[in-house]
Amino acid sequence: MSIFYGSGTALITPFTQSGVNYDTLKKLIEFQIKNGTKALVICGTTGEPPTMTTEEKHEVMQFAIKTVNKRIPVICGTGGNCTKNVVESSVYAESIGADALLVVTPYYNKCTQNGLIQYYQTVSDNVSIPIIAYNVPSRTGVNILPDTAKNMCGIKNLKAIKEAAGNLEQLKKLFEAVEGKLDIYSGDDKLNYKTLELGGAGVISVVSNVLPDVVNKVCSEFKNGNVLKAEQIHNTLSEITDALFIEVNPIPVKTALNLMGFECGKLRAPLTEMEEDNKKVLISELKKWNLI
Repeated sequence: MSIFYGSGTALITPFTQSGVNYDTLKKLIEFQIKNGTKALVICGTTGEPPTMTTEEKHEVMQFAIKTVNKRIPVICGTGGNCTKNVVESSVYAESIGADALLVVTPYYNKCTQNGLIQYYQTVSDNVSIPIIAYNVPSRTGVNILPDTAKNMCGIKNLKAIKEAAGNLEQLKKLFEAVEGKLDIYSGDDKLNYKTLELGGAGVISVVSNVLPDVVNKVCSEFKNGNVLKAEQIHNTLSEITDALFIEVNPIPVKTALNLMGFECGKLRAPLTEMEEDNKKVLISELKKWNLI
C-alpha cells in the first residue's frame, strides 16, 4: 500500500525574526489541504532544516501533525549525516504520530553504496513506520544507484524512493531495478509527468507550494486515464517551474509565497534574498498565473 498517491508538497517553513511563524504555518497547511494536496513533507530541504534547531524541528513536526489531524499523511524529514542522530530524529517523529519519514542520503561525509544500504537498514530497524529514501545527489554528493535501490528492496520499512537525481535515464533504470517493490516519487518538478508515465506513485513537489491545485491536477488526470491532459497541464508549468528554481531552492518559492500574501518571513543565512533581476522574472510568472 502506497504512503500516498498523487501530489505531495515539500512545505516551506515560515519564520519570524526569532523563531517559527505558526500562524502562517497553519494557513499554509490549510491552503494545501483545501487545494487537493495528498501529503505534506515537513522539514524537508524546502523547509530549511539545516538552519533550524532540533527543538524548532520537533515543534514544527508536532504542530503540523496536530494541525493536519490525519486528513492527509504527514511525512517528516529526519535524514542527515550522522546515523545515530537520524535514528533519534526518526524515533521521535514516529512517537508524535508522523505517518512516514523522508530520509535523505548522508551528505558531506557521504558513504559508499554499501554504506547506504546499512544506513537505511539501521533506520528501519529502529522504527515501524514507512521510510522514503531521498536521493538528491546534487546536494549530498551521494547517488543511490539503481542496483543499490534493487538491493534496498528487502529493507522492511523502506517503502519508496524520492528520486531527484534529475537524470531521466537513471530514472528509467530505477523503475526497472525495483520492479514495483518500491514506490517512486518524483523529487524533480521538471520530471513529474515522466515519473508518472513510468509508473510513479506521485510527486513531492516544490512548485505545489504555490500551485497545489494545478500540480494535483496533473496527478489526478493521469490517474484517471487522461494522460494527454495530464501532460498538457504539466507542460503549462514549465516556465513557472524555471522561475521557482532560478536560484537555489527554497529562495524563489519562499519569495513567491511572501509575494502571494503569506507572511513567511526571511530566509535564514546562508540563504539570501533574491537578486532583483531574478525576482522580476518570478513576479512576471506569478502574475501570469494570477497569484499576485
